[in-house]
Amino acid sequence: MKKISGFLFISTLSFLLSSVNAQAEQSVAPSAQRQDPNTMSVLWFQTSGEVRALYYQGYTIGKMRLNQILAKDPKNKVLQPAIVLDIDETILDNSPCFALNVQTGKAFPENWDEWVNQASAKALPGAVEFLKYANLKGAEIYYISNRNEGQKAATIRNLKQVGAPMADEDHVLLQQKGENGKESRRKLVARTHDIVLLFGDNLGDFNGFDELSASERITNAERHKNEFGKKLIVFPNPMYGDWEAAIYNHDYSKTDLEKAKLRNKSLRPFRP
Repeated sequence: MKKISGFLFISTLSFLLSSVNAQAEQSVAPSAQRQDPNTMSVLWFQTSGEVRALYYQGYTIGKMRLNQILAKDPKNKVLQPAIVLDIDETILDNSPCFALNVQTGKAFPENWDEWVNQASAKALPGAVEFLKYANLKGAEIYYISNRNEGQKAATIRNLKQVGAPMADEDHVLLQQKGENGKESRRKLVARTHDIVLLFGDNLGDFNGFDELSASERITNAERHKNEFGKKLIVFPNPMYGDWEAAIYNHDYSKTDLEKAKLRNKSLRPFRP
């Protein structure tokens, strides 16, 4: 009887401990499940050598193209040549903000304003070297970002800290209230300059890609295939962007479960 009682006690205790562990796992599961899709993306962006290689490659191509463009007819240009660049994940590395959100189970825009106002983002590989080179070559540099106008002072401060030239009120063009996309600001620059190169981590940094579905974005990329590497330079960003928004039909108000279902539905597996 003592042996049976002891066995029953141990079995009951094991069951209770298992229940407690299961409850604990369930309590952390929602946030872990919500942010799991971004964990590997942020890790890849922060730790892979491939990221550095791709940024160096993009800016090396930019330098080569700038030299070719300026060498064609440098003296008879009616408009001064200009280059247009996005800021986030094109010049500045915001991955620490997204790493914090992964660890705390938060999602954008949590911590974003605080991160921007801290103005502590580091420059991405090759960015500042290219910008200084373009400046020496006489190209006007415009920074067009969808950061909001209220973040302008902090953005200029951060760009100056990393050594970006022309980081001032006239050359940092941020999103205005009620504005959709960047095209109006690009057109503003094009009134007085010849935009010879555009750099970005999102197809929305180029003309004709706003608010498209996932399939439409692919189709439009095919249409512009001859411009990539010549006028349009794209950098890698698996952490966020319109590519993800397109999966959710540009509706981030969907629940985490709804987003997870749409992500899963968008996968194209092979059938064994």
